Amino acid sequence: MDCNKIAQELLDAEKGHYQIEMLTASHPDMSVEDAYAIQLENVAKRVAAGEKVIGMKVGLTSKAMQNLLHVNEPDYGHLTDKMLVLEGGFCPIDELNQPKVEGELAFCLKKTLRGPGVTIADVYNATDWVVPAIEIVDSRIKDWKITLSDTIADNGSSARFILGGRMTPIGDVDMRLTGMTLEKNGELVNSGTCAEVWGNPAAAVAWLANKLSEFDIELKEGNIVLAGAVTAAIPAAKNDSFTVTFHGMGSVTAKFK
Repeated sequence: MDCNKIAQELLDAEKGHYQIEMLTASHPDMSVEDAYAIQLENVAKRVAAGEKVIGMKVGLTSKAMQNLLHVNEPDYGHLTDKMLVLEGGFCPIDELNQPKVEGELAFCLKKTLRGPGVTIADVYNATDWVVPAIEIVDSRIKDWKITLSDTIADNGSSARFILGGRMTPIGDVDMRLTGMTLEKNGELVNSGTCAEVWGNPAAAVAWLANKLSEFDIELKEGNIVLAGAVTAAIPAAKNDSFTVTFHGMGSVTAKFK
């Protein structure tokens, strides 16, 4: 399997704003390890082109999504400075293929986390603050028809993310019981609590640190970690506006044009 060739196909589809066929249809022997190798190929290409890795995202943290793809653990993708959309700005819809919006908590690390053996307590100790965030996921795979290996190879279906402006010390947040609402064009479309994210979003961050150690990667001081969607992703279209609010923590809005 030519991981570099597959990585280039995904990168070309992202840059050209078009969709390609399911990778695992033409490469049925693609393993999860192969998929992460493809992801890392494209991370290297992005860095070589001048992008800077500023954090990571965790996906598939809910049992419903894990059951859908027949897996028993999350996955992850890399975040670069090019993916960050400033709050109050617009996300150009024509730069994306088939975007969806998710509400999640973002963790900003004040200490480096390196697995294995990272615990939830370690995550609390290493986190400076948490903030409401919107992740705009997208797939370069046609019609979102993906397996676990497809989405991992495609950088965890990452596209863009927006951070809210209100930073809360992690010790001030009841990580399990904090509620979240997701509004689309002023109407409530989803709500849930942070317990939906693997019982505790900090558990997803701990999993990430430990998983990355398999590839000799660490979560660095200053990194942003998107811990996973609290509710199901909602499709976005031109002129849509989404607001995610976490109880007692403020809100963040994404606007498309």
